[in-house]
Amino acid sequence: MTTTTPVPGAAAPARRDLVGRYGRRLNEIGLLAAIVLLYVVLGASASGFLSLDNQLGLLRNAATIGIAAWGVTLVIVAGEIDISIGPAVAFASVLVAKGAAEWNLGVAGAIALTLLLGVAWGALAGWLRARFNVPSFITTLGLWSVLGGLALYMTDALPVPLPESAVFDVLGGSVLGVPTSALVMLALFAVFAYVARYTAYGRSVYAIGGNAAAARLAGLNVTRVRVLLFATTGLLAAITGILLAARLGSGNGGAAAGLEFDVIAAVVIGGTALAGGRGSLLGTFLGVVFISVIANGLVLLGVNPFFQDVVRGLIIVAAVLVNVLVNSRSAANRLT
Repeated sequence: MTTTTPVPGAAAPARRDLVGRYGRRLNEIGLLAAIVLLYVVLGASASGFLSLDNQLGLLRNAATIGIAAWGVTLVIVAGEIDISIGPAVAFASVLVAKGAAEWNLGVAGAIALTLLLGVAWGALAGWLRARFNVPSFITTLGLWSVLGGLALYMTDALPVPLPESAVFDVLGGSVLGVPTSALVMLALFAVFAYVARYTAYGRSVYAIGGNAAAARLAGLNVTRVRVLLFATTGLLAAITGILLAARLGSGNGGAAAGLEFDVIAAVVIGGTALAGGRGSLLGTFLGVVFISVIANGLVLLGVNPFFQDVVRGLIIVAAVLVNVLVNSRSAANRLT
């Protein structure tokens, strides 16, 4: 009779497959549960939280974070960071207002100029990162300072009113009762989710985040991918700035202050690894909803605005801590 001796460690690959299969969705499930819990608690304690008007307003605020977050997700997956989002959005709002109201470009010309410059400043940051190996934190920190300073200098820190325009009315208003910015956010989410999951470019982003040197040896054009990544975040910041200006009726150099923190928090809370190589657009989407619901709830509960910043900071720290712990456990599972 023949007996079969189990090979030591033979079950390890199967266990790793199981961990990988369900572990990737564990964060999303936890976030979804947290959002449901928040809705239950705030629905019972915050007057008007569940009203239709408040939910539409919540969607509008979520769009300001979400549109930029789709691009930043891929940037962080690639092992990079972009902290220039807030000033970039403010500068874009100033550009579109100045172009339409003072530079006689017309509405279409002002929007086109803003989008093109958004791509340009993002591509410049990506090129500096790729060509000279300057850390993306430094390049985008410089961009943060330059764009923020220009936005305030060009306006003397005063709002620049938009001219009357049906285009701005639509961009700042609603379509069939749904905020236009929210529709743009959802449409871009579908595009970026598809790109990240089903295209060669998306796979390249994950490969570079996992190991840039190995990706280069495998024939990937790392420089081009990095430039495209930051050009994309610049474009998305420009789109957000245009929508924000249309919503407020003016360009403002002080608008979107601190937006970069909300965007990064949403991405990290969504499970994207700060070290790169892992993350999902679905997780970021849930992170955006989570951040937006908390911000909305704090306002309705009458929490001091300054203390709201404290809560946001604590959320970011907690999210990073959880992210590090999850990554450490994942690394340990891969080694066993």
